[in-house]
Amino acid sequence: MRFSPLALAERIIAAADRQHPADAVLRQKLKSERGLAASESAQISAAVFAYFRWLGWLEKGRPILDKIQHALELSAKFARQPQSFSEAELIARSIPAWVNEELNVSAAWARTLQTEPLLWLRARPGQGRAVGKELGHCFPFGTGPLADILRYAGKTDLFCTEAFQAGKFELQDISSQAVGLICAPAAGQTWWDACAGEGGKLLHLSDLMQNRGLIWASDRAAWRLQRLKRRAARARVFNFRVTPWDGGSRLPTKTRFDGILVDAPCSGIGTWQRNPHARWTTTLKDVQELGRLQQELLINVAAALKPGGRLIYAVCTFARTETRHVVEAFERACPNFDRAEFENPLSSGLVREGQVSYWPQQFGGNGMFIAAWRRQ
Repeated sequence: MRFSPLALAERIIAAADRQHPADAVLRQKLKSERGLAASESAQISAAVFAYFRWLGWLEKGRPILDKIQHALELSAKFARQPQSFSEAELIARSIPAWVNEELNVSAAWARTLQTEPLLWLRARPGQGRAVGKELGHCFPFGTGPLADILRYAGKTDLFCTEAFQAGKFELQDISSQAVGLICAPAAGQTWWDACAGEGGKLLHLSDLMQNRGLIWASDRAAWRLQRLKRRAARARVFNFRVTPWDGGSRLPTKTRFDGILVDAPCSGIGTWQRNPHARWTTTLKDVQELGRLQQELLINVAAALKPGGRLIYAVCTFARTETRHVVEAFERACPNFDRAEFENPLSSGLVREGQVSYWPQQFGGNGMFIAAWRRQ
C-alpha cells in the first residue's frame, strides 16, 4: 500500500524514540520505500525535521498529522518573518529547560536552531576549485587551504555523483574540518584517532599527512570500523590500521604517538540544529555520564603520547560537564600536560589558551569544543 509523503512522515515520527533516532528511522524508511520520487523524499524529510524542530510550539494531544501541518506552517512563517518570533519565546520553546544548568543559552543560538542547517563538503587538498566547478552550487569558505571547505547549496544527491565515487570530496561539517586543521599532523608522523567512528576525521588527517606516516584508528563498535575501511578505500587512503578498543586503561597498542585525537562520544548539543529530535531525547543524566566517560578516555590515552606530542580533545557539545569540567579534571590527573596554543583555522588569530568553541551562528556549522595539550 502506497502512502502519501505526509502519512509516511507521520509513521516515521511515531516510530522515533530514544532508542530509534528520527534521522536513522527516516533513512531506513526512505531506503525501504520503493518508487519514491526525489521530491517526495525531500518532502518527507522536511516534514519530519520540521516536526521536531518546532515541537515546543505544538499542542500536546493533537494528532501527529495535525502537528506536522502546524510545524510546516511555523517553519514557513519563520523563513518569511523570523523577527515575528521573540527571543524569549525561542529560548523557552526551542531548548529543553535542563540545558540552562549546563550552559548560558543565547538568543542568537536559539534562533539558529530553528533555521535549516548548511551542507559542507571537504575537497581533497588543493582541489576545492575544481570540485566546486564540477558540482556547481559550491561556495568556498575562504582562500588557500580554506578554499577546500565548500558550502553546497544545490539539490543533487551528492553520493551519486562521479566526483564522490572517485573520492574527490567528502561530506564533512565545517567544524569537524576545523578539528583536523587544529590537529595539523605532519607527513611521516604517527597519530591515533582514538574514537574514530566511521572515519570522517581520519580521512582528513590522512590528507593532511599526504597519505604518509601512520594513523591508528580505534572504536568500540566493529561495524563502524568496517565502514571506515570502505570509506578509506573509496578515498584511496591507505596509511592507517584499525583496532577495536573499548576505551579502557588497557590500550590497543604499545605504539607511542606524535599526536592523539580524542573525538569523544558526547551529548551532541552542538548538532541540535541538524538533528532536532535529539533535543527531546537527550537528558541531563546523559551529559553527566558522558562527562565521566570523556575524562576516562583522555586519562587513558595520555600514556600513549610521546614527550612533546599533542593531545586534541573534540566534542560537538557546549555542556560545561563535557567541556570545561573535563579539561579541569584531565589537568588535575595529568599535570605533565600543558595547554598547547594553536592557530584558529576558521578565523585569524592564535588561540593562546589552548581551547576554542565554535557556535552554529558563527560559521554555519555544528557546535564544537576543542582543547589541545602538549606532553612535557
